[in-house]
Amino acid sequence: MKTTERRRLRITRKHRVKAKLQCNQGRPRLTVFKSAKHIYAQIIDDKTGRTLVSASTMTPSFKEQMKNGGNVKAASLVGSAIGELATKEGIKEVVYDRNGFIYTGRVKALADAVREKGVKF
Repeated sequence: MKTTERRRLRITRKHRVKAKLQCNQGRPRLTVFKSAKHIYAQIIDDKTGRTLVSASTMTPSFKEQMKNGGNVKAASLVGSAIGELATKEGIKEVVYDRNGFIYTGRVKALADAVREKGVKF
């Protein structure tokens, strides 16, 4: 399967999942994007279209802890970081938007780390 076909299928899944998540207007949305080398997570308020909290493997605080950002351990560190930032902002419940990615590996590790910090999905 070509890379463009895989990307097209992910985008299709992304739109399908996001359409279902739009119904939950009471809670902000935790969205995840992963590339081969990095993982990014942000909490977005869809009512105002504003990013409330964000964390990634590109931040300087993360780069001090780890070199590689493309593994499960890095994803769990980003998840715990965004969980801490969310609790500081007073965010207790979010809707998890996996952005078309399958819920295994890094995507699952990030979600589990956020749950450990007390944020409910």
